[in-house]
Amino acid sequence: MEELSIKIENCTNLDELESIRVEIFGKKGILAAEFGKLKSVPPAEKKDFAKNLNDKKSALMEIFEAKKSTLESQALEQQLKSEALDVSLYGYEQTKGAIHPVKDTMDKIIDYFVSLNFAVESGPLVENDFNNFEALNLPKNHPAREMQDTFFFADKNLLRTHTSPVQVRTMLNSDIPIRMIAPGAVFRRDYDLTHTPMFHQVEGLVVDKSGVVSFANLKAILTDFLHYMFGDVEVRFRPSFFPFTEPSTEVDISCVFCDGDGCRVCSHTGWLEVLGSGVVDSNVFKAVGYENVSGYAFGIGVERFAMLLHKIPDLRTLFEGDIRLLEQFK
Repeated sequence: MEELSIKIENCTNLDELESIRVEIFGKKGILAAEFGKLKSVPPAEKKDFAKNLNDKKSALMEIFEAKKSTLESQALEQQLKSEALDVSLYGYEQTKGAIHPVKDTMDKIIDYFVSLNFAVESGPLVENDFNNFEALNLPKNHPAREMQDTFFFADKNLLRTHTSPVQVRTMLNSDIPIRMIAPGAVFRRDYDLTHTPMFHQVEGLVVDKSGVVSFANLKAILTDFLHYMFGDVEVRFRPSFFPFTEPSTEVDISCVFCDGDGCRVCSHTGWLEVLGSGVVDSNVFKAVGYENVSGYAFGIGVERFAMLLHKIPDLRTLFEGDIRLLEQFK
């Protein structure tokens, strides 16, 4: 009895105590073996023998329960200590997100044209050859197709190379007058400091009866738009070539990095090319079934505008998710 009591008292953890319980109180334990001797005890002594065993069992059980309670309290205290939080420590800084510079630039462009009552139109990213090329005066084998390295699918569909197909779809499904912009992602097989395989454009189209829309209207609206985006810059229009407009023009602004004095960014010319535009070619109107109409179109590279507005030297940084860059736009 005394040895068993000491064994229970010297126990240091609950697992060890459970082993002792089985050893003493289990079906094949010490007390069970002692009670098994009862059948060989003379009848006159059985009552005292059984009473003595039950008293010992009760005493041992009382010691066991007391020890179990003590060890459970110690285990709980140890668990609470290990899980405790030091509320005096400084917490981690909660950083706030920001609108991505490309999305912010696109929103600013859209806001300008929406304020002039331009409708915002959208279309699918996967296009057919007619909408992406042929309707835009780019028939098969036309050399200008090579200006746009295209992702083709096995079924001869393609990832749109510009948002101009949205203009075609709008003209095919709408009557004049049309006054719209088409913002969205476009895809070309190109990747360097100033090009990525996916980028964003905002293209605009205005169509009305013949003689109502002119190149002068185009110049006026784009000049005002560029002042809205870049402030007090000079704007110039240079003759260029696009298959879907005639006449066509590139639009430049005085360099925002050197104020037109000449620097590495503008190749020391003092000018930066920012967009292309022109009067819609008559072949485009024929492709969509329009007659006796006139119109102009323009195309804006959103990433290029974002780079100029925020003076970002490498276009690829806009898509790499570098938190050091994105944190600057909070």
